Amino acid sequence: MSIFPSILIVGCGYLGHRLGSTWRAAGVHAVGVIRSAGSAEQLTKEGWTARALDISDPEACAQLADEFPDFEVIVHCAASGRGGGEAAYQAVYFDGCQNLLRTWPAAKLLFTSSTSVYPQIDGSVLTEESDAQPRSNTGKILRATESLVLGAGGTVLRLGGLYGPGRSVLLKTFLSGGATIDVRNEPPWTPDGRWINQIHQLDAVGALLHLVALDAALTKGKCFNGTDSRPLSQREVYAYLCAKFQQQMPPESAPEENRKRGWSHKRVSNALLRDTGWTPRFPDYFSALENDPDLVPSILAQLAAD
Repeated sequence: MSIFPSILIVGCGYLGHRLGSTWRAAGVHAVGVIRSAGSAEQLTKEGWTARALDISDPEACAQLADEFPDFEVIVHCAASGRGGGEAAYQAVYFDGCQNLLRTWPAAKLLFTSSTSVYPQIDGSVLTEESDAQPRSNTGKILRATESLVLGAGGTVLRLGGLYGPGRSVLLKTFLSGGATIDVRNEPPWTPDGRWINQIHQLDAVGALLHLVALDAALTKGKCFNGTDSRPLSQREVYAYLCAKFQQQMPPESAPEENRKRGWSHKRVSNALLRDTGWTPRFPDYFSALENDPDLVPSILAQLAAD
C-alpha cells in the first residue's frame, strides 16, 4: 500500500473504525467514508482523512473520485442503519457497491456480507458451497450484492455475529434477563436451542487485513465465511454464562421465526478462510470472554448506564 491514498473504507462504524485505526497505526493512510457529517468531523479530529458521503449517489462518488482518483483497495463494511429495511439495504449494499465498482473499476473491492444469507434450519455444517438462498427480502438484496461483487472480481466475506468490546448481544441480553433458548418442538428439533455463529471484532479486522494482503489470484471472485472456529448452541453459551455469573438458566421459548434476517439453525465453517493462512485470535466465544480484558467490563458498564 504505497501510493497515497490507496485504501478506501466505506463505513467507519464498529468494524470499519477498528479496521482503519489498525491500518493507520501501521502507517497506511486510508480514506474513511461515512454518511453522517458529524461522524466525519469526529474522524477528522482523530486524525483520519474522512468524508461524509452517500455512496448510493453516483454523483457523490464521482466527486470523491475527483479528489481521490486511485484506490488500490476498497473495503465496504457499511451498515444499513439500525432497523434498516429493504430500501436501506438496496441503497447501502447493492447501489453502493455498484457505484464503487463503476467509479473505481481497478480497485480490489472487499464486501462484508453476512452469514444470514444461509437460511438452513437443520443444524447442518455449511461451507461457501452450501445453498445460500435467503427467504427474507433483505437477505435477497445481500445475495444480489454478493453476486455483483463476485462477478466483478471482488471478494466477499460473510461475517457471523460481530461482537467485542462494547458490543455483545448475547452477553447483554443474558445479563439483562432477556435471554431465551429457542426450542423448536417440531422437525427439525432444536432441544439445545439454535446454533450461534460469531466472530470477534479483532478477528473480523484480521480477516479483512489478511484477505487484502493475499495474492489477488487467491481472492478474486471468491467468497469466504468469516466466523470463529467453534459454533455453539444457545444452551452451551448460557450454561457457561450461568456458571460465570452465578445466574439461573434462561427459559425455553418457541423461536421467533419471522425475524428481519430470518431464523436459522446452522453451523458455519471457516475452514476455507483458515486454509489461506488466517487464524482467529479468539477461536470461540468462551476464549474471548476469558481473554479479552475489555469485553465483559464494557458490557457491564453499558448495563449500568442504561
